[in-house]
Amino acid sequence: MANNRLAKGIVLVPSLLLGGAFLSAAAWLDGPAAANRGLALTLGAVLLGAGVLAQFLPSGSPPPSPKDTLPEGTPPEGTLPKDEPTP
Repeated sequence: MANNRLAKGIVLVPSLLLGGAFLSAAAWLDGPAAANRGLALTLGAVLLGAGVLAQFLPSGSPPPSPKDTLPEGTPPEGTLPKDEPTP
């Protein structure tokens, strides 16, 4: 299945939001929760990186047009064969 812009957006938005939340939590950790600062920084960086990297994945090729899928010698739809006279 080809990648598309909608799927990239679905990956990007939650990744950036969660990554930002983890990074901001790491910035304001106080008291006993400060021991988790490294974990919060790591999770935030991984989520932000995954969201940004998802945008750089190559998108698939566009679907083939009907002209490309016709067997050889078949005229495109809406045209008359060369051998038949026009009415």
